Amino acid sequence: MITARDIMHSGAQCVNADQTLMDASKMMRDMGVGALPICGPDGKLKGIITDRDIVTRCIAMGKDPSMMKAMELSDHLHCVRADDDMDTVLKKMEQHQIRRIPVIDGERLVGMISEKDLAMGHREGMRVTDRQIIEFMDSMYVDR
Repeated sequence: MITARDIMHSGAQCVNADQTLMDASKMMRDMGVGALPICGPDGKLKGIITDRDIVTRCIAMGKDPSMMKAMELSDHLHCVRADDDMDTVLKKMEQHQIRRIPVIDGERLVGMISEKDLAMGHREGMRVTDRQIIEFMDSMYVDR
């Protein structure tokens, strides 16, 4: 059985809940990513923030990204467990229409899964099947 741990990108870095959106955007730029997990002072996962969140829920609303804290943009958190199988991971991403999902082991962040990870998992040894990719793409991108 292929699990989230098999497909995830390990070593995900968190932005601290009390860091600013400016800090988060610089981290995203420097790391070449479009999303960051948000962690509290206890090191536990508290949320996720995307580049789109910063643009649409801060800048477009006339707010100052150098003053607004990362935790202020955190919504309901969707994540998967490291031992969840790929059908569970894909179903959760499809159900909530999310393109990136944190992976936890217990209460600790151990990685992230993005659409790129899914594509790479499909290409490299078929860890994600043709059926899974087609159903995921249909669910995410095809209007019904």
